[in-house]
Amino acid sequence: MSTVANPVEIDDPVNTSILRVSEDRIQGFQIDPFGKIAELSGQPVDTVIDRIRGMLDAGTIRRVRQTLMATNLAAGALIAWRVPPADLEQAFSNLFETDPFTGHVVIRSTDSETPGSAYRLWTTLKVPQGFSMRKHCEFLKKRINAIDYKIMPAKRVFALGVGHLRRRGLEPGSRADEPAEVHLTEIVKLDETEWRVLIALKREFAPDEIVRDVWGARAKEAEMSLNDFSAVAERLCERGVIGRFSTFLEHVKPTAGDLRVTRYNALFHWAAPVGREIEAGREVGRHHIMTHAYWREGGPEFAGVNIMGVAHGLEKDQILAHKHAIDEHLRELGLDISYSNVFWGGRSEIKPSEISPIAYRQFCEDQGLDPASMRDEAEAI
Repeated sequence: MSTVANPVEIDDPVNTSILRVSEDRIQGFQIDPFGKIAELSGQPVDTVIDRIRGMLDAGTIRRVRQTLMATNLAAGALIAWRVPPADLEQAFSNLFETDPFTGHVVIRSTDSETPGSAYRLWTTLKVPQGFSMRKHCEFLKKRINAIDYKIMPAKRVFALGVGHLRRRGLEPGSRADEPAEVHLTEIVKLDETEWRVLIALKREFAPDEIVRDVWGARAKEAEMSLNDFSAVAERLCERGVIGRFSTFLEHVKPTAGDLRVTRYNALFHWAAPVGREIEAGREVGRHHIMTHAYWREGGPEFAGVNIMGVAHGLEKDQILAHKHAIDEHLRELGLDISYSNVFWGGRSEIKPSEISPIAYRQFCEDQGLDPASMRDEAEAI
């Protein structure tokens, strides 16, 4: 047996072929996800498992996990925080390190002073079913000494998938033949068994858990047979709460070989005509560069922005060329964009947001809060 370690760099041809598939092409629940990656990448399944395990152990891959459509499981929103400049870095660390319901945390800036440019700290937030997002934000506002915040839930989703490596080299304006599909964000209620399976499904895998029978141990954890576990997972998939089986690359910091997956993270803003938000969102979402695209209402703080999306790249000029191509496409379709902007990402960290109501009650008790006081009282967001 060879003692030579497998390459763990993203530019290794075998790794690249695997990652182009494993980042975001394995949709839904797959009983044999590594077998599916092997099929689509053209690599032997043992090679797929060895390479993913090695890249995860080396930190090239940040995490491997079954993603969920969390917008259908918990109230979710993009939160823009206005924090005193002197408190910005500490607020960033606080939210990332101590709030399990905050996911992506990023400090953003604009190229010039614009509406909303004082909102430097941006986070995603999921609050489990039955609890209030606004109350949670008020709790966090005091904790991080924020001046103000803006809650922007997704009213519709038009694009959601990472795939950084397969997006490299895209020509500005590259887009699908048809407008993007529209995904609703209605909350799905789950029973106790479904939650038990979901909690076991969503936890990220350690390197030694990257094996062909990846779900066997998780079924035991849920105190179920593999057949029953899979049947519940398939049912959850049919109900629209299962996302994709995914390998997440370390796309902000340098990876093995001092290679970067991306350098720039751009949050695009558009103020589309009122009443044409879905049309505009579908046109933005069809562009291949977009990893995310949503209908979110920015309100007066952000000059009436209602379509937001994220793109990544190695060169700033190239990202701006992609945005220009999207702007031109919208203009050609007669979509009069009254305002647009780019918020550039700086310091950034990502972790999965906790969505379990049980975990939220425990969090409240740990913080000295009465869980009942944090309940959702059907207040408007």
